[in-house]
Amino acid sequence: MSLRILIFNLRDRANPEAGGAEVFIHEVAKRWAAGGHEATLVSSSFQNARQREVLEGVTVIRMGNSLTVYPLARRFYKEKLRGCFDVVIDEYTCRPFMTPRFVREPLVFLVNELAGEKYGHVLPPVLSHFFQWWIEPSWMRHYKAFPTLTISRSTQSDLENLGFSDVTIVPMGVGFEPVAEIPAKEDLPTLLFVGLLKETNLADHAIEAFRLVCRSFPHARLWIAGRGPELVRLKRLAEDMDVTLLGYVSEEEKIRRMQRAHLLLMPAVREGWGLVVTEANACGTPAIGYDVPGLRDSIRDGQTGCLVQPNPEAMAHMAIKLIRNSGLRTIYAERALAWSRTLTWDRTAEEFIAILERVCLNNTKL
Repeated sequence: MSLRILIFNLRDRANPEAGGAEVFIHEVAKRWAAGGHEATLVSSSFQNARQREVLEGVTVIRMGNSLTVYPLARRFYKEKLRGCFDVVIDEYTCRPFMTPRFVREPLVFLVNELAGEKYGHVLPPVLSHFFQWWIEPSWMRHYKAFPTLTISRSTQSDLENLGFSDVTIVPMGVGFEPVAEIPAKEDLPTLLFVGLLKETNLADHAIEAFRLVCRSFPHARLWIAGRGPELVRLKRLAEDMDVTLLGYVSEEEKIRRMQRAHLLLMPAVREGWGLVVTEANACGTPAIGYDVPGLRDSIRDGQTGCLVQPNPEAMAHMAIKLIRNSGLRTIYAERALAWSRTLTWDRTAEEFIAILERVCLNNTKL
């Protein structure tokens, strides 16, 4: 069965603010396109972006910005796209497109993570409480009747607690071949943070944890790879330590740093999964992450890495322990590498498209 698939998502893979959610949908969609399906993504635009282009077989249509894309996408669908597709995917990234109100084709809801506690980091206290406990749950109620996909048991549990009954987990993948064996590491203890430099990603916690690590290992270093609005503030926090803020790095440079680092630091408010954890694992590097939704899935505590209480002190304590105990760190690295080999985008794309085919056959809709 060859499907015509329409995807609504806030951003596409080329957007400078793209994260794991955009990587996920692009990796599966480009595989669908290569397999004979038609994949079209409607998303917001950004500076110097083309209105329409094809990225690795996926047709991307951009309009508006992060606020206006929602009404514009709805109007564009009604005027240009209705009746042209077999199935529609509404990917939730902070805010849904409310497709149950206007889409007529079979619909699938894709949720990498709920925002939840993240609202508290970007909104004033009263407003954040309102969004976390009323607005987001009210959005979710519109989708409970539809087949829903997510990437982790954590998010599946969140959705089930909101009354969802048809939630399927499809795994994250790795976009490159895992290393054959644990590579040589830097001569000095080297920690790594990878991610968008925005408040909810808590890069400042990685810096504070590193400050504590330096008390035991004065010659340690921290690499921070990523771009974002927190860059200037992070530079000030790190100016008296051996912290290198790399800014945006290429995929090749990211992989090289992951291979050379001893540990990945993964502080977070919450995650859908934490793709950089799996990528670091594929490079032979275990992660220390906060014990929060998502990271509880991508890090097998005491097996492929470590989960700690969500504060820099706990993260630093574990980093010091693993720097000192190279044997334990190597065991984690070997297990993490082995697990990463089981997570492939080909598998994810196959499992996802099988669900879409079933939805189309059942003609599931509100």
